[in-house]
Amino acid sequence: MTTDSLKMGFRSLAAAGLITLAACAGVATTVPRDPGEHGHPIRMEARRVPLGIGGADLAPGVTWAGGLSLHGVNLHGLSDLKLDGDQAWSVSDFGSLVRFTIRLDRAGRLVGAGGATTRRLTGPDGTPLQPKAAADAEGIVLLPSGVAISFERDHRIWSYGPRGTSLPVPLRRPDAAFGDNEGMEGLAAAPGGWLAMGEGGGAWTCEPTACTALPHAPTAFIDGYKVTGADVDPNGGWFVIERLYTPPLDMRARVRRMAPDGTLGPVLIALRPPASVDNMEGIAAVRTARGTRLYLLSDDNANPLEKTLLLAFDIAD
Repeated sequence: MTTDSLKMGFRSLAAAGLITLAACAGVATTVPRDPGEHGHPIRMEARRVPLGIGGADLAPGVTWAGGLSLHGVNLHGLSDLKLDGDQAWSVSDFGSLVRFTIRLDRAGRLVGAGGATTRRLTGPDGTPLQPKAAADAEGIVLLPSGVAISFERDHRIWSYGPRGTSLPVPLRRPDAAFGDNEGMEGLAAAPGGWLAMGEGGGAWTCEPTACTALPHAPTAFIDGYKVTGADVDPNGGWFVIERLYTPPLDMRARVRRMAPDGTLGPVLIALRPPASVDNMEGIAAVRTARGTRLYLLSDDNANPLEKTLLLAFDIAD
């Protein structure tokens, strides 16, 4: 190769590098190097999204606090969300525990996410869960005793220990006949134990020895919405997210409070196209100085036409 050819080659490489950098501008991409105890590092891109013009109805005292579209080959099927400080915990339909860090700006708005890791969920014998009927994780809650995860199809709740890395131990689950694909989507902490909510209706507070049905919780929905997530309301009771999913044309979500007896309150957040909304399944509530921050997470079903959205809303006290 001649000297001129070498120069042209170097110039081509430099130009390609500049093009690559330009293409990545405005997209936060992180790949942690040390897997540590949290699992294997995975690539995550976080792109900011607006709430959108139209399609969002927010009750008085509820404000938009930022949104992200999350991208990565291991970020499909995320079905619930809980927060421990800035650490987000999620589970997937494909039997994985996913963790990542959320980032806020000085005003407290959601502006980024990264540091993602994943770990395969295992059975009591230590082997990864498979097939999907055994691995379909739908709910997660961080209990004092450990990370508890609910599964549907093979309906059960398992605890994976304080760090989510132990072999699973069965926890008490409601004695209810859940449908094949309508299991315990909502999982949250409760006084003395945990709350479990069925996708098609029903809510129970559970302790190690028994589960008790909430007397006024809905046992069925007639408007197409179904329960897909729950978390503790710092003011008492819980926040519940419900989803109406009619792909590919109509995907809606709404958030309400649920009292300790299961009574559902008025709608606080309602999302429908053209607002930023997808198959919303996860919810996390965090106490703030002015009220409560809610994070909502969508399950893209590993469908290229859907998105993994992380949306933030503030609810004033």
